[in-house]
Amino acid sequence: MTDIVIYHNPLCGTSRNALAMIRNAGIEPHIVEYLKTPPSRALLVELIERAGITPRALLREKGTPYAELGLGDETLTDEALVDAMMEHPILINRPLVVSPLGVRLCRPSETVLDLLPSEQRSTFVKEDGEVVEATRR
Repeated sequence: MTDIVIYHNPLCGTSRNALAMIRNAGIEPHIVEYLKTPPSRALLVELIERAGITPRALLREKGTPYAELGLGDETLTDEALVDAMMEHPILINRPLVVSPLGVRLCRPSETVLDLLPSEQRSTFVKEDGEVVEATRR
């Protein structure tokens, strides 16, 4: 059994598609609904580092208090951005997926295929009708 963790928001189509592609590969991941159970600060910083991105790259703007909090200010430190994500977990972009093959922010959702040790069992159709071929890796 492959240990895959998805930091998931069930209201997000991209997150739902990534989860479905993990399952289409025959893997049942550990699902963390991060809005209900946010990661600790230490874990969030570790995930950002392991994904090879910056805190700014993990920030979500749409549907969040991003603008009201002035998070577009490029002079804000990484620590300040992580503080904002800790206070407002909705600012954490999703889905963030952890597998033995790495950690990635899976946007677009088919990015998750690079983290899966097994191929898709069948052709996958995303919620918007886009076809993701079973052989794509």
